[in-house]
Amino acid sequence: MAKQPRILAGRVVAITGAARGIGRATAAALVREGATVAIGDLDADLARRTADELGPQAAAFALDVTDRASFDAFLDAVEGQLGPVDVLVNNAGIMALGPFVAEDDATARRMVDINIHGVLHGMKAVLPRLLARGDGHLVNIASVAGKGPYPGGATYCGTKHFVVGVSDTARGELRGTGVEVSVVMPVVVDTELASGVSTARGIPKVKPDDVAVAIVEVLKRPRFDVYVPRSIGPLTALSAALPRRLREAFMRAIGADRVLWRVDDGARRAYEVRAAHSDPALEPAAQPELSKASR
Repeated sequence: MAKQPRILAGRVVAITGAARGIGRATAAALVREGATVAIGDLDADLARRTADELGPQAAAFALDVTDRASFDAFLDAVEGQLGPVDVLVNNAGIMALGPFVAEDDATARRMVDINIHGVLHGMKAVLPRLLARGDGHLVNIASVAGKGPYPGGATYCGTKHFVVGVSDTARGELRGTGVEVSVVMPVVVDTELASGVSTARGIPKVKPDDVAVAIVEVLKRPRFDVYVPRSIGPLTALSAALPRRLREAFMRAIGADRVLWRVDDGARRAYEVRAAHSDPALEPAAQPELSKASR
């Protein structure tokens, strides 16, 4: 007999980078399921506006994922106001594109700080809390870019390979503890982060709501690998099983090798500027602050 899906109503879910894009869509989907959602974001003002729009089951907190102390303070503030965190969705991330040899060190460091250290900080901050209760779910947002090479995004791909690897290894260490781990790997998502980015032949962009639905589904019925769309899972496995020469030929045939390489720089400019100025040293966030909340 199949297990009954887990009930999300009443659960406390913390989401990083939740003021926009996939994070916001996920927060909205979870609110509809009856969960209480903590909107964590470096942009505290936008986080508050997002929480206001989502209603009384959403609360806004400032969060700098690159700072471990900020992450600990974020979870402390969430638990102090909403109760124990049941789920953490590590969603915050940035994507700077361009030839690897032209990438400056500051850009690479910022991607590593957010996409890697931001995930590590969240994992190290939340897992002891979940383990102490013997229950909970960690969801790390990666990408299909974490399963293969995509020219034009070498460092970004490297960070997503890391997220897949650390998630898989942590899952092995946590087996039998009652704490679930999942990694979400979407194709190109129609958000500001993917402005000016094309797609491989036969693989359209997905919407943030598509990713949100997949996250809600995995929280109800836990599993590790979460591909969006789901059909990408078998395709990725088939590609990985091919000899390298055939795999690369296949990637070229469907244009996957050009997805992050041939981009519309003009369409990406606004995003690239915002991502480049996402350094808290330039735009410091306030201390974690709750805008509103309910249980």
